[in-house]
Amino acid sequence: MPVRPFNPALAALREQIAAMEGEGGPAREVLPFGVPDLDRRLPGGGLALGCLHEVAGGGNGAVDGAAASCFAAGIAARLPGQVLWCVTQADLFAPGLEQAGLGPDRVIYVEAGDDVSVLACMEEGLRHGGLGAVVADVARLSMTASRRLHLAAKGSGTTGIALRRWRRQQEAYDFGQPTAAMTRWRISVLPSAPLPVPGLGRARWLIELIRARAGESLDIELEACDGTGHLGHPAALADRPAQAVGA
Repeated sequence: MPVRPFNPALAALREQIAAMEGEGGPAREVLPFGVPDLDRRLPGGGLALGCLHEVAGGGNGAVDGAAASCFAAGIAARLPGQVLWCVTQADLFAPGLEQAGLGPDRVIYVEAGDDVSVLACMEEGLRHGGLGAVVADVARLSMTASRRLHLAAKGSGTTGIALRRWRRQQEAYDFGQPTAAMTRWRISVLPSAPLPVPGLGRARWLIELIRARAGESLDIELEACDGTGHLGHPAALADRPAQAVGA
């Protein structure tokens, strides 16, 4: 999939807009993904910490939803400290999160009855200040609610991830509405690369950076999070010479 070249002028303009929106001041700490094509599309060269981010699955229902959960788990796994994960139903598959680097000994699960309760738990977790990250499964996220979460994350320095999961198709339309999140991601499952022997290769994802405040959007195919929470280039791409990759 072709990657758009980095545009310094656009990056500078987005920094000016971010300052006007109140996101200026000292540079934030970031969490690099270790994938240059992805990191340079994000302000500061990585995922901004102490902010709210949105992650959702693609159009393949529960399959893409599971990939989105693992993507969020991979981010949380690379942050120090305990992770508060708020859900409306106890339907997370803990071994899947552990494969993405987030072991069960690091996760505190909170089961709430609805989105309102989940968002309230997420806000309390973000304001606590002693957690590595807070993840919440929500279907609807209004601008007002997202703004509260973003301000709570900025105040404590704890990173928040709103994992957009829908149990009814009509709820998915809410994902297109504006929110205060710093980034918005969509994760879709792709066929894994064939192996020379019988077996399953490492999972592959289409990662869409739909929106990045003061950054650039991007679609990129990568290998799924490994046991340390890191993404990887597909083997065929990683083994190519630098000149071919740049082309």
